[in-house]
Amino acid sequence: MPRARARVAAHARHKKVLSLTKGHRGKRRTNYKVAHESMMHALRYATEHRRDKKGDFRRLWIIRINAAARLHGLTYGRLIDGLKKAGIEVNRKMLADLAVREPESFRALAEQAKTAL
Repeated sequence: MPRARARVAAHARHKKVLSLTKGHRGKRRTNYKVAHESMMHALRYATEHRRDKKGDFRRLWIIRINAAARLHGLTYGRLIDGLKKAGIEVNRKMLADLAVREPESFRALAEQAKTAL
């Protein structure tokens, strides 16, 4: 029985790795061995940064809510506490969106939070 060689499979695998490292510089793009390492690092960073992005957005929403709440005489923590006591369940993403796009609606929520405190 003849020995099986990985010619076609290896060529396809190499092409796949080299296409994934298209934007890299130098040997990281052209040399398979170096490109494979570069690709593995890039994929790991992509995974980590997808996780980080969630926290980054939450921090952004909190900053926006805090700025809008201070315009109405509240801090971020007091606003959230007041909304919980008033029984209003709005997530931070929606609160930040209201603060930016519909200031009147946010003002109404802030007033309800103040009365609940």
